[in-house]
Amino acid sequence: MPAIVEANDDGMYVLKFRSAGQGIKALIAEVLAGEIGRALGLPVPEIVLLELDGVLGRSEPDYEIRSLIKASEGLNLGLDYLPGAVAFNTLDVARIDPLLASRILWFDAYMSNVDRTPRNTNMLYWHKRLTLIDHGAALYFHYATVDYQARVQDPFKPIKDHVLLPAATTLEEADRLGKSALTPTILAAVVNKIPESWLEEPEQRAAYLAYLQARLDASQCFVEEAQHARLQLV
Repeated sequence: MPAIVEANDDGMYVLKFRSAGQGIKALIAEVLAGEIGRALGLPVPEIVLLELDGVLGRSEPDYEIRSLIKASEGLNLGLDYLPGAVAFNTLDVARIDPLLASRILWFDAYMSNVDRTPRNTNMLYWHKRLTLIDHGAALYFHYATVDYQARVQDPFKPIKDHVLLPAATTLEEADRLGKSALTPTILAAVVNKIPESWLEEPEQRAAYLAYLQARLDASQCFVEEAQHARLQLV
């Protein structure tokens, strides 16, 4: 249950509450995926951290919303609000540049993002530019019992349901570009954007970095899975 808010910098943001849905882990996924998407040169809205005062909910008549605001007091996440944006239509897949489609698909496979399907594309057109939104479902190992390191070489079979799979014809080139852009320095800078208060223990930061680097090194496993999925298209 996100909210559109005006912050003290006069900007409008989509506020994602720390106590909603999957909680802080979804916010961490938003930070990591969003900043990695930006490092790859993909169109992702600006991400900011928002300090929420719980008293803002005192005049909210709905009990659930009032409780959510109160429980989310403190540091939350905001995404730049895109007024007038139009939802991506699956009929537009054939019009997407094949390299852009391949880069987005590579990014989603790398980040294990299960939420870019025809049912829920999580893409918008804003000023006629394709924009990627809502990455809270990325890094789905957050919710698995298997140790995250066991997911490093996960081929990511859900890629078969990716909305852009039919247009992603240049996956090898996307892999080359992705691995070139995500240097160890860039990955470290991205992981350092996770607020300390969102981590259950300090060692988690190093664990995220180790996972992202190892997943990048093993990218061929998910590239091959995506290529196999393309061969199954009718």
